[in-house]
Amino acid sequence: MSSAAADVAERLTGLVGALRAHGVRIGTGESVDAARAVEALGLADRELLREGLAATLLHGTGQRPVFDPVFDLYFPRGVGGPGTDSAGREELRDRLAAALAADDRSLMRQLAVQAVDGLGGYGSSPGSDGWSAYQTLDRLRPQTLLARVRADVRGQDAGTGFADRLLDDEIRRRIEAFRRMVAAEARRRVAERRGRDEIARRAVAPTADRVDFLFAGRDQLAELRRTVQPLARKLATRLAARRRRAARGTVDLRRTLRGSLSTGGVPIRPVLRRRRPVRPELVLLCDVSGSVSGFSDFTMLLVQALHDQFSKVRVFAFVNRIDEVTGLLDHGRADPEGLSARIRAEATLTGWHGSSDYGVALGEFTERYDGAVGPRTTVFVLGDARTNMSDPNLAAVRRLAGRARRVYWLNPEQRSQWGTGDSAAPAYAELVEMRECRTAGQLGELIARLLPV
Repeated sequence: MSSAAADVAERLTGLVGALRAHGVRIGTGESVDAARAVEALGLADRELLREGLAATLLHGTGQRPVFDPVFDLYFPRGVGGPGTDSAGREELRDRLAAALAADDRSLMRQLAVQAVDGLGGYGSSPGSDGWSAYQTLDRLRPQTLLARVRADVRGQDAGTGFADRLLDDEIRRRIEAFRRMVAAEARRRVAERRGRDEIARRAVAPTADRVDFLFAGRDQLAELRRTVQPLARKLATRLAARRRRAARGTVDLRRTLRGSLSTGGVPIRPVLRRRRPVRPELVLLCDVSGSVSGFSDFTMLLVQALHDQFSKVRVFAFVNRIDEVTGLLDHGRADPEGLSARIRAEATLTGWHGSSDYGVALGEFTERYDGAVGPRTTVFVLGDARTNMSDPNLAAVRRLAGRARRVYWLNPEQRSQWGTGDSAAPAYAELVEMRECRTAGQLGELIARLLPV
């Protein structure tokens, strides 16, 4: 194998390994298909190669946000780098404004390379990264070109307010595309210095199902909400399969041995202990305060999408007061992004202060809604168990665990943080089963595994 072929093979295996590390399931068959795609498509047309590898390695469009930046690291453009001629800041801004007005993506990519080269370099020590997308964009400030680009596109003619807003939205999308080009170029240069594998692991945003609930931004939470329906369909299929297996029952050893007497003691016809699966009742108790609200909102929407899998679903939200919000979830299917605001506006969740108080909320639940929990009910408590130094009210949790079939506490905090500061997680975990649940992927696995059939 020539050195060039060996380099391409190394880059391809690195690409596959990085994608696997980000949760993309790629088997040997897909890897072989990707190698054949590289052989068939060649390296001359980089965008054609990108689409060919995406078609062979990915299983859905939701994985593209991970694939594209990883591909850029392992198959970068053969341009740009230290020593490239760079233009001054004002010249770059003038040329960028013209490229944005013409929507010239090729010129925008060239300008991204020059911008990083001229404005994004920093540090001189061998251990420094050397290139910063943030510094580049902070110095170039492409967002301030909106008015100039609008004037260039419209030829100085003032349009209607509605048309101007549409044009502004389009220009903002072009500016955002340029920002992504700058980020990709800075990552490429850092990767050449520090190693592609490390940058692919640390600098590429994870897929939506691997985003940490507590650190997800607004855009990531919106992407998570869009994954609710596909995840619900997947979980519904798994739950239905579990119920079919449970309906077949297990072997009744006593009746099987009794029946084997007619065949000389050989159990030719096993007798199954038939059972009739009963769809469980489900109760959710959701802390909707602070950073855990994104976790609770996503779980409520997921359960609402799975409502056909349960005989009864009731959902309660709390901060330091608790209120039933089951009816509000019906509207959540049509407007998932407005669920949080609707719950806070229409439910009574706080008393004289706005901090979460698990002790008061759980105690109020056992007093006001005691009839919601019975021997067929599975209860999920969603929250970080941080009590703001108030009484955790373990007696209420003990009473809840005594009435329900099972109680599971899903905690979005990392396990190593349980018991630190005002966290009462260890105390609650002694009474009910507490599980770490930091991502949508973990949540789906836990719901599929923990729900009774």
